[in-house]
Amino acid sequence: MKNLSFKLDESVFSETEEIISQINKKRNKYINEALKFYNQLQKRRLMRQDLLQESQAVYASSAEVLRELEELEDDGFLLG
Repeated sequence: MKNLSFKLDESVFSETEEIISQINKKRNKYINEALKFYNQLQKRRLMRQDLLQESQAVYASSAEVLRELEELEDDGFLLG
């Protein structure tokens, strides 16, 4: 385990304290779970961004191949 010291907005702290008292959970465990959840969310967002970029690159490449095939067809090289 790592020890951390950080500043927390008073409103966030108060809200957190209220919630953890209602769900009967230790502050440390609650914050660890919250950070784990937020990390997973950010990883998904990053993965989505990567997939969109890769998808756009594949689309551009596929469109180029399609244009080349259509040119070959127009030139009479591909006959069905």
